[in-house]
Amino acid sequence: MALAQATKACSLQAAPVPKSLVFRPCSIRASPRLYSPTEQRDASQRMSVVLFAKGGKGGKGGKAESAVKDEKPSKGAGGGVDVQKISADAKKDAEERMKKCLNVVAEGFNTIRTGRANPAILDKVMVECYGSPVPLKQLAAVTVPDSQTLLISPFDKGSLKDVERALLEADLGINPNNDGERVRLIMPPMTQDRRKELSKQVSKMSEEGKVAVRNVRKDAMKKVDKVELPKDDKKALEDDIQKLTDTYVKKLEDMAKSKTEEVMKL
Repeated sequence: MALAQATKACSLQAAPVPKSLVFRPCSIRASPRLYSPTEQRDASQRMSVVLFAKGGKGGKGGKAESAVKDEKPSKGAGGGVDVQKISADAKKDAEERMKKCLNVVAEGFNTIRTGRANPAILDKVMVECYGSPVPLKQLAAVTVPDSQTLLISPFDKGSLKDVERALLEADLGINPNNDGERVRLIMPPMTQDRRKELSKQVSKMSEEGKVAVRNVRKDAMKKVDKVELPKDDKKALEDDIQKLTDTYVKKLEDMAKSKTEEVMKL
């Protein structure tokens, strides 16, 4: 028994010591010096200069240098924004939309009967022919034999009845006269009261057109406000859009004046 215990004790003493428990001598270092906040900031700045100056291989600068370059603001007016293109696009878009407003009013004026024969009153007349609606002016020739008459001559005589029906349904206030080959529209004389009513209709259409143009301006101004432009350039663009608005409002007023004179002319 004693021999077994002695053998066990010897085997324990001979067991290898884990590396983590092996004693290694080490040198004693002095405690690091405590730097003031100012000294720490200066040291950090010096380190940044060294890093960005040395760069990578060949002394050409590495990622740190490229990062600094990326952070530099773009040169040029508006911080690199193409002011001329933005201004040109904004004005072009606004003017195109204002032109559409003008055209809608002009088309409306053309539908107003003035007592004189005007082929434009037929521009929106659609004829149900060949199983689908077709513009009247694609199916027939329209002429003005005198100041009070419109003469409609279908290219295909078989569509004459369809043309007559379309003219009745168009509610032009004129009864079509079908002679078997052509359809005549004779403008009835208008009373003074009727002329005044039409004059009011012209004025209403003109005002609706002005509202539409001003809405285009309002929308354009909102878009300009969202774009990052220098203050002077933004103000110049807003002034240009306002000038466009004034121009198209004036055109609408001139159109309305001319149409009113036409309506009131006996």
